[in-house]
Amino acid sequence: MLKLGRAQGVAMAAAITMGLEIVEYSPKKIKQSVTGNGNASKEQVAAMLEGMLNIKITDGPLDATDALAAAVTLFNQSSGPLNAK
Repeated sequence: MLKLGRAQGVAMAAAITMGLEIVEYSPKKIKQSVTGNGNASKEQVAAMLEGMLNIKITDGPLDATDALAAAVTLFNQSSGPLNAK
């Protein structure tokens, strides 16, 4: 866990140095934004992302899916829902 904290600190410091805004969302908020259900499973989030983005998420760890869901949440919060027409 300490290594993850260090990596997060380095990423945040780099963002601040570049003048970027840092935004954090809880897992529940991300799940709510992507699926409409704050208690959705990782598999449900992955399935929704596949449909929203017209991509295929391969089998394996869903850590990258978590990051993609966070990016979609940021987009939804700043630009409106991704799936809005």
